[in-house]
Amino acid sequence: MSGDYRLGLKTLDDEIVVDRLPVRGELPSWLAGTLIRNGPAMFDHAGKSFRHWFDGQAMLHRFEFTGGPDGGVSYANRLLDTLNVQSLRERGRIGYQEFATDPCASLFGRFFTRFTRGTSANGCVNVTEVNGRSLAVSETNLAVQFEPETLATVGVIRYGPEASGLVTTAHPHAAPGTRDLVNYMLKFGRHSRYVVYRQGPADAAPTVVGEIPADLPGYVHSFAITEHHVVLAIFPLVVNPLSFLLRNRPFIDNYRWRPELGLRIVVLDLVSGTLRADCRAPAAFAFHHINAYEDGNAIVMDLCAYPDAGIVDVFRLERLRDGEVLPPCRPTRYHIDPDAGTVEVATLVDQTLDLARINYGRHNGRPYRYAYGCGADQATSNFFDRLVKLDVTDRTVTVWREDGCFPGEPVFIAAPGSSAEDEGVVLSVVLDATAGRSSLLVLDARSFTELARGDVPHAIPYGFHGQFTRARPT
Repeated sequence: MSGDYRLGLKTLDDEIVVDRLPVRGELPSWLAGTLIRNGPAMFDHAGKSFRHWFDGQAMLHRFEFTGGPDGGVSYANRLLDTLNVQSLRERGRIGYQEFATDPCASLFGRFFTRFTRGTSANGCVNVTEVNGRSLAVSETNLAVQFEPETLATVGVIRYGPEASGLVTTAHPHAAPGTRDLVNYMLKFGRHSRYVVYRQGPADAAPTVVGEIPADLPGYVHSFAITEHHVVLAIFPLVVNPLSFLLRNRPFIDNYRWRPELGLRIVVLDLVSGTLRADCRAPAAFAFHHINAYEDGNAIVMDLCAYPDAGIVDVFRLERLRDGEVLPPCRPTRYHIDPDAGTVEVATLVDQTLDLARINYGRHNGRPYRYAYGCGADQATSNFFDRLVKLDVTDRTVTVWREDGCFPGEPVFIAAPGSSAEDEGVVLSVVLDATAGRSSLLVLDARSFTELARGDVPHAIPYGFHGQFTRARPT
């Protein structure tokens, strides 16, 4: 393969604005709005390096589509102005703890400072809108608010209950039907517990839906929702909360893989908080859910499932830069029978798929057919090197790939007035390692063929998630 994939793991700290990118191909005339993507960008500074892909300091990238027959796309990027970025720039040192990087011996102090003051925002955050505010949401009870027009950091705010926990997910959901914000907090203690909550309009206080006790809390990066239920997959990558106090280790290094515990799946009623199911499946690990929905009295949950938690260590910068092959991550279906307390597990296709997205507005928490994600050759790929369209009904895949190109998470945008689930486009930031720059790729979602791409003048480091906002009618 031509091009060096490691270009996507180099620091980018230049901030630019380009009013009109050169576009190859033709953009759909209806495509008007803004895509904001997030990902790590500052991995190394003044001789100091973070240890994990997740730990690189966050940068926002804005692509704005003007639409119409002469439509184009502009680009701007900007680092989130966090205390760790300030520490690196002003003092030349890493000042605050990250996912796998700890700058000092006092782990306990840094750990609780980080989760109560919002001292840092690494690249492993999700760009979303919560109660009308544009936020970079992290795996804490805090989020960095930014101005979408300028990407300027506005401040750090809470987006969960005031009686907040220490750890949450960067993937809150909009409840089907009501669009209420739904998320959870993990409260560490002698008796740790996951607290599921929901929040309506901006002026409404969050309310607790229910609590799930956990003697050994597992690392949970995301969760699933259906029309009437919240579904937590608690993986057997677990921690004794005392480890944070007694061991001098970064956050994730306190967790241990315990496959004998199995994968714990908990289903709560979204309104009453009633426990519908608390069952076990064979051990697996995942960062991202694909979707979940109700099938009669049963629950169907689809995961991007790894065989174990080894991917957490593979994503350490040293190992990524050394060329380690990614382990397989297969789309896996869990069919949960709450009455019987049983789970049936089936692999949907034998194809790596992670960073999955769906037609969220219409099918989140409901039956669906198509998902879009990043894939890799299971034998040779050092990083995600293809985009995959998954048909969960036929259990088939369609692949887009190009030699030397490494795409990021695909974001589906439905065409105005569309009726078919896959009528629209898929957007992905693609690193062309051979050309030494990135492009915004636009694919027809149905045929999965290229429509256009806008070329960015530099290489954008590998990112995580993005949010598209349609332009308001004038």
